[in-house]
Amino acid sequence: MSQKALAKGSTLPPLEKGKLRLYSMRFCPYAQRTRLVLEHKNIPYETINVNLKEKPDWFLEKNPLGLVPIVEHDDKIVYESAVCDDYLDELFKTDPLTALTPADVYRKARERILADGFHKVTTPFYKVLRSKGQDKELLEEFYKALDRYEKDLTEPFFGGNNLSMLDYHLWPWFERLGIMARITGQALPKDRFPCLSAWMDRMYEQPAVRKTVFSDDMHGAFLSSFATGTPDYDVGLDANL
Repeated sequence: MSQKALAKGSTLPPLEKGKLRLYSMRFCPYAQRTRLVLEHKNIPYETINVNLKEKPDWFLEKNPLGLVPIVEHDDKIVYESAVCDDYLDELFKTDPLTALTPADVYRKARERILADGFHKVTTPFYKVLRSKGQDKELLEEFYKALDRYEKDLTEPFFGGNNLSMLDYHLWPWFERLGIMARITGQALPKDRFPCLSAWMDRMYEQPAVRKTVFSDDMHGAFLSSFATGTPDYDVGLDANL
């Protein structure tokens, strides 16, 4: 529905009964997680993009935390990416081929452990970006956090031979490794991370990833605007949209 981000003072477009709506921000990795799940499961939906610096009142009424993603379906509202994604996987489970939650309880528990611990990767990731690659100790901290995921990836995907929720929950930050490489001048070392490097190649071939991916140029343009304190949520969009 909306490509451009709606800001404070905007009017909330009416939601058609029976239609699923995602409240998102185009460059938010957490919202991207939910877009990936929606695309993977072929769930029809519409998107409302939100200006997270000048948040509309109607947005805060739906989520007092003021964060995306939010999923709204008729009179039901859920938020937080992991909650949204589990909700969608449970609600739309008519096709077992698109199921993302492992049936095996042990594998499900292992994936939850890796998902819950991923903040140890994302925290140094953003520190490296803020340091503009000047602090090599931060870069090594980031690589050390990734070592755990390299070790655990013993099959084509974290879900085994098929994609799982964990693959999609980790992916947004791997998509952004290209912009990190531009900033640091160092790409992810394939000799240190052969399994993750091969996994990234496989992920780029997935239809859901292709439908949600942004180029390094686009990520870079948004991050540059974000660094100024006035993020351009509409970067790359036609001014007439």
